[in-house]
Amino acid sequence: MNELLLTFLISLGIQIVLFIPAFIFRTDKLTDLSYGLTFILLAWIVFLKNSFSPLKLLLVIMITLWGMRLAGYLVIRILKTKKDKRFDGIRESFPRFFSFWVLQGVSVWIIMLSTLLFLNNTTVYSGLTLIGIIVWIIGISIEATADQQKYAFKSKPENKGKWISSGLWKYSRHPNYFGEISCWLGIYLLTFSSLPGIYKLLALASPLYIAFILIFVTGLPKLEKYADEKWGGNKDYQAYKRRTSILIILPPRNS
Repeated sequence: MNELLLTFLISLGIQIVLFIPAFIFRTDKLTDLSYGLTFILLAWIVFLKNSFSPLKLLLVIMITLWGMRLAGYLVIRILKTKKDKRFDGIRESFPRFFSFWVLQGVSVWIIMLSTLLFLNNTTVYSGLTLIGIIVWIIGISIEATADQQKYAFKSKPENKGKWISSGLWKYSRHPNYFGEISCWLGIYLLTFSSLPGIYKLLALASPLYIAFILIFVTGLPKLEKYADEKWGGNKDYQAYKRRTSILIILPPRNS
């Protein structure tokens, strides 16, 4: 438990250190970079402090690849857009902006719970281990593909002001979020057999928390509201919305 407290403080500390220049310069360029890198740093710190196993190394590499890909994509996007509209009216307020950074640190730690507990225990291999790896591979493939497709779509001048309904976005209105939730579900399944008793339940907070945040808080509600405000009066968009799953990748419904 002392190690959990230490990683919690490290996660918060990283956010507070990077919050200072972000607030001083009113920039959004550090926010997403901090998010992805905190996952990577926590994983390697705990891995190096505990006993070695090939599966532990594999998991840390998986999280490193996930974090680097996400941070890289988001940084490239913010360098192009210059700012993140989510922080309009927030980055100028010290308490509101600081609260966001603190919440980000707490969120990273909760999402990392299954990994942190696993790295601190003896490795046990089972069928769930392989299933977890497969689910993670599927998840990161979906997330990366969806992000790349949307970025390419938005980069074309002729698509300015339009919504994407091609590629994976034909089968889900938010396939990137489905992929991200799948990644952390896969990691939980990978770690499950190695976790003793109550830790199995505690680690479940990892996939449940990221799913809750994306489905009910910062993800779907805000993006769906934005889309409805922008294209709600467009019949083609309404048809796309009726036939397309909001999250899970599914065949389009008949309009």
